[in-house]
Amino acid sequence: MKWGDKYGPEYVNRLYAAAKTYVTGDFSFACLTDDRSGLDPAILSYPIPELGCTPPTKTRGKWKKVALWGKEIEQYLNGTVLFLDLDSIILDNIDCYFNFGDPEDIILERNWARPLSGLGQTSVFRFPIGAHPDILAIFQKDPQAIADRFQFEQHYITHSTKKFLKFWPRGWTRHFRLHCLGPMPWRLFRPAVIPKGSRIITFPGGPNPSEAMVGKWSPTSPPYQGRRSHLLRVWKERQLSLLRKFIMPTPWIKTLWIDQACQNTNCDK
Repeated sequence: MKWGDKYGPEYVNRLYAAAKTYVTGDFSFACLTDDRSGLDPAILSYPIPELGCTPPTKTRGKWKKVALWGKEIEQYLNGTVLFLDLDSIILDNIDCYFNFGDPEDIILERNWARPLSGLGQTSVFRFPIGAHPDILAIFQKDPQAIADRFQFEQHYITHSTKKFLKFWPRGWTRHFRLHCLGPMPWRLFRPAVIPKGSRIITFPGGPNPSEAMVGKWSPTSPPYQGRRSHLLRVWKERQLSLLRKFIMPTPWIKTLWIDQACQNTNCDK
């Protein structure tokens, strides 16, 4: 799904290019979007399904994603689909994501930030189109109350699907900030790494790939000038929370996300 201007069409095109490299055989690749300009012509594009209610305004979750569970999407897609957030980097063959479990299963990743909570994470998940319209129907009755209770869309989805829910095997999907970058103080002394066995790297909560690639935490961060410059910035601004927002340039992102993924396609480099 792509809406607004946070991610340009190059994110969609690179993800499609990687899928062509790392999915065996024929597949369909669809983007639900409010603007298909710049997308590779081979990408199927459809309007984002309507939520059918006023979106929550006081919480941070990606609540537009709840519309995926309604019936409207059946006019565009059907069967079992694998959903990937745009800021995902495919590293290796992902056929296993299609073959794991049963077609009617709902399969989420574990919430890595809260490993003992039993919560799921929806950066990479699989579900049968149109099989659980009650998820959207219940949300439509009082979207703000649900958002206030669950805070994030993925928490609501976990709660709503727990009777059918499975999790991906550990290690297939990795969280860039938690598994690649690592905690303080390690990130002050080493660049981000790729954990062994990873197939997809996701970037929930930032930094996103384009920033991490050049050593920036966010679009508004200053250009990377090393740890000494970063520590001086923390001191001058008197914001201890800035300390953890340090990242060295990550050249393997460019290699895997842009150069290799796009070598046989027309996606932007």
